[in-house]
This record gives sequence, C-alpha cells and structure tokens, in this order.
Amino acid sequence: MNSIATYPPVLRRGVLPSFLVAIALCLGAPMAWGQSTAPTAPTVCPSILQHTVERLQDEKPQSLCQYAGQVVVVVNTASYCGFTSQYKGLEALYARYKTKGLVVLGFPSNDFSQEPDNNQKIADFCESTFGVKFPMFSKTSVRGDQASPFFKQLTRLTQTSPKWNFYKYVISRDGQQVKAYGSMTGPQDKAFLQDIEQLLAAKGP
Repeated sequence: MNSIATYPPVLRRGVLPSFLVAIALCLGAPMAWGQSTAPTAPTVCPSILQHTVERLQDEKPQSLCQYAGQVVVVVNTASYCGFTSQYKGLEALYARYKTKGLVVLGFPSNDFSQEPDNNQKIADFCESTFGVKFPMFSKTSVRGDQASPFFKQLTRLTQTSPKWNFYKYVISRDGQQVKAYGSMTGPQDKAFLQDIEQLLAAKGP
C-alpha cells in the first residue's frame, strides 16, 4: 500500500487541497519524485549484420543492424536468369512471415553476367514485374576478391559462396546461425520453409 510518507513534503504538510492529495495517492507518485522504470534493453546487433549497404531505390546508406532480432534471408538476385521468377516466391515468403519476424534482403549482382542494368532499372523491374516490397540493395559483387564485406563474411561463416543467382543465406535471430541454400532451393521448398519456421519460433537475442 502507498504511504503518504513516500510523497514530497508539500503533500505531507497539507499545503495542497486534500482532494489533490487524494488524487496523487491514487495515481501513484510521478517519475519526477524518484520513481523509475528499467529501460528496455536494445536489441544487440550481431557481427554478421554490422555492415552498411546502399538501398537500391536511392542508393542511401542503410545499416543492416536495423534487422537485428529478425530471421534474415539474404539472396543475390538477377533480372535475366532462369531463376528470376523466384522473386515472386520471395515476395510471397516475405508477405507471409514478416509479421512473425522475417525479412528478405535482395542484392542484385552481375557476377554471373545476368544483371547488366543499373540500380534504377533493376528497382523498376522488380516492382513492376514482381511487385517486390522486401528490401533491395544496390548492385553488389557477391563472390571472389571483389565481394562486398557482407558477402565475404557470409561465405566465411558457411564455407560457401554463391554458386549462381538466387543463392540464399538464412541468418537466425541472434545471428549465431547462418545456413546456405543453393539456387535450386526455391522460396516455397518444404524443407526450406520448415527451417524458416523453426528459426522464427526461436527466441530473439
């Protein structure tokens, strides 16, 4: 039970009208009177997401730490590939699970000579042809010495670099698990979805 002794002297001495004292007692002491609540701990950004990349639409720098605590699907994409239709499945995957904590990140790449367009043309193609809403980033090198730092780290952690377009990496909520999937594994593959659902069910960091 609240005690009047916990409130400022002005209330104990009766300086304020009694009805105001009663209101104060019912509502509890304000934060300014010494009460505090523990701040919510920020989500720790795992090392795998500590990279800055450029957004496809406007090439503005974006920190991948904004996706910390989510299950992250990373895909190297291309506009003129036999697997390009996977854009549709990836968007469906994103739409289905985004409220549960999944995000798909697309990285167009010309490493396999099937993405010659510039960033604006790629953005227009993705939106107009497949209605892509998941985050996309500027054209990126994903393998070899020219690979971006992000893809170099993905390669190091999984011991495999993209073998073709629409290679996939799945990162757990805490960033401690990273698994690679080949281009032949589509976004609606049963085993792939089971892995996704298992990671989504796990608690975040």
